[in-house]
Amino acid sequence: MNSLAEPKKWEKFFWPLLAAAVFVALWHSLVVWSGTKVFPSPEHVERGMVELFHKNILWRDIGSSLLRVGVGFGAAVLLGVPMGLALGWYPSVNQVVNPVMQILRPISPIAWIPVAIIFFGVGNYSAIFLIFLGAFFPIVVACINGVSNVPSVYRQAGRNFGLAPAELLSKVVFRAALPQIIVGLRLALGIAWLVVVAAEMVAVDSGLGYLVIDARNSGKRYDLVVAAMLMIGVIGLILDIGFRRLERAKSIRWGFRHV
Repeated sequence: MNSLAEPKKWEKFFWPLLAAAVFVALWHSLVVWSGTKVFPSPEHVERGMVELFHKNILWRDIGSSLLRVGVGFGAAVLLGVPMGLALGWYPSVNQVVNPVMQILRPISPIAWIPVAIIFFGVGNYSAIFLIFLGAFFPIVVACINGVSNVPSVYRQAGRNFGLAPAELLSKVVFRAALPQIIVGLRLALGIAWLVVVAAEMVAVDSGLGYLVIDARNSGKRYDLVVAAMLMIGVIGLILDIGFRRLERAKSIRWGFRHV
């Protein structure tokens, strides 16, 4: 019997809600105690968020940010997954490409902002390019590691059944590596969401990142700044929960027992 009891269904909701309530109470208390006139209280932020919803500003900016992340992250998946699988499948090729990847991978996508503006100008293309860079390398590395960690017995069994190399890669190795690849995709999506906020502060005139800067510059509306920040965090949490649910899918979960 497992010594650690599974949490009850109500506990999964109660404790996170309690933690959020404590956080809001502490936030309110600190604002009152400090007597600040600059940083907003939870009540001011709530009114600011309602104002953004009533003016249809928040929905527009959320849609803009999600669209950019969807395109940039989608492009990173379409290019990064096949490249990572190929490099993991052919270690000799990976040895040739790896030095270049290790040079480019640690460079923050934010450092590419001037380059992106030179090539794509100020607009959506620059932001999408930065999101692509932020997600591409974690996806490639996750795929390489996933393929490399597949037990050799899987490959040998596939060869014994007469599978061609392409079939062995797609039907056996890819499926065995899928759990680790999904984890890499989840981490890459988190990075993409971080990058879009930073990119929108510089390269575009819409989105949640732009809303933060615009609210700061237009009358120092810090209630709107914090409201946008909270919305960024909530959407990031929703995206992460979605990928965690995908990790627990039966068609994927089985691989964790072996990889």
